[in-house]
Amino acid sequence: MAQTDYGVFEAKTPADRTVMHVLYGMHTVSPFTFWTLSLVALVIHYVKRSDESDPLYLSHHNYMIRTVWWTALWLALTTPLWFLFLLPGAIAWCIVGLWYLYRCLRGWLRFNDNRLPEESA
Repeated sequence: MAQTDYGVFEAKTPADRTVMHVLYGMHTVSPFTFWTLSLVALVIHYVKRSDESDPLYLSHHNYMIRTVWWTALWLALTTPLWFLFLLPGAIAWCIVGLWYLYRCLRGWLRFNDNRLPEESA
């Protein structure tokens, strides 16, 4: 008979929730810090995700990792618009920044309600 590893099912502590809230907070203010806080939070997400067994926390780590990489891609793809005068580039980056903030706030609110960041209907 197979043995169950009950250590995998350890309950999350308030410190674990606090770390996730701090990470979401770092992501939310990162557009105003030239994305430096986002890079720091991204590294922490990768580190925390490697040891994560709780599906809720794991999905939130994955959600924010995807959000950061998609934002970086869209910022890189829209950079040439800055050379077509300044307005198209500024508009594109504002749209990308608003999308990023939307994803951060949506995920943070869902985490606060103990819900997955993306739920199928």
